[in-house]
Amino acid sequence: TIYLRMLSRCLSRVTRPFLSKTLASQATFDLPECSLHKFDIELPRTCTLTREDALRYYKDMTIIRRMETAANALYKTKEIRGFLHLYSGQEAVCVGMEAAVSLQDSIITAYRDHGWAYTRGLSPESILAELTGRSGGCQKGKGGSMHMYTETLFGGNGIVGAQVPVGAGIAFAHSYKNDGKVCIALYGDGAANQGQIFEAFNLAALFKAPCLFTCENNHYGMGTSDVRAAANPHYYTRGDAVPGIKIDGMNVLAVRDFTKAVTDWMRAGNGPVVAEIETYRYYGHSMSDPGTSYRTRDEVQEIRKTKDPIVMLKGSHFRGRASN
Repeated sequence: TIYLRMLSRCLSRVTRPFLSKTLASQATFDLPECSLHKFDIELPRTCTLTREDALRYYKDMTIIRRMETAANALYKTKEIRGFLHLYSGQEAVCVGMEAAVSLQDSIITAYRDHGWAYTRGLSPESILAELTGRSGGCQKGKGGSMHMYTETLFGGNGIVGAQVPVGAGIAFAHSYKNDGKVCIALYGDGAANQGQIFEAFNLAALFKAPCLFTCENNHYGMGTSDVRAAANPHYYTRGDAVPGIKIDGMNVLAVRDFTKAVTDWMRAGNGPVVAEIETYRYYGHSMSDPGTSYRTRDEVQEIRKTKDPIVMLKGSHFRGRASN
């Protein structure tokens, strides 16, 4: 409970940097360039951010960051046992993608799932209770870190890459029902070389299943750099005939607007897309990995200073054209 109180106190101050100044009601931003593979799509070059959306994205990313910090502390005091994979540094991916789709759309991910559980509607309290094996947890304490679900979040899956074919099946169900929904199937760069992922690409393309195959590329898999682990580390090109896109995953607005453009294209009956979202994790692969044997502390600190998604949203790196 001490960590829940600490989390609550931190969250009460989340919006203070925004509320302390008089702000414009909205601003326009230039979006960064993204790379495409066999993809004939018109992408936005600018985006509009309202004050309400900015507050919501900032709050959600900060809640996830604080929640993972609390989980880190709980693990070190042995309140959390077993595997624990933290999402710190990658918050813009789940917050940005959720802002582009509906809660009725489907999502399936791997074991780094705490942020997705929160954006799908689970409370920080229920997530932390699940991590500590309590009956008040979102799965009554029986799922733990890697297995969190809602009606439209199909896990949290513990087997590397196994969720991707399931995601293709969920997308096929949406196509079969003609319900206008899409499925986002997420996996990491460490799973990207799995054969079952390529089989899922092929089947989804044959059936034109509206599946956004999304590689959250945090560059180090379980501890090996992507350029050492993959002959072709350009994961958005891996779909062959399936169109691909590479997005800056540290920019929540780029994630939001490009995801919106791609999912609109998919909803029109055009089939699947492979997305590579370039991001970064601050902690090791899991709590058993210090994360310092294959990268330097200076590298991590440099990313924190120059590309942190929360700092960027606060305005240190975004240059917008304000309008009342």
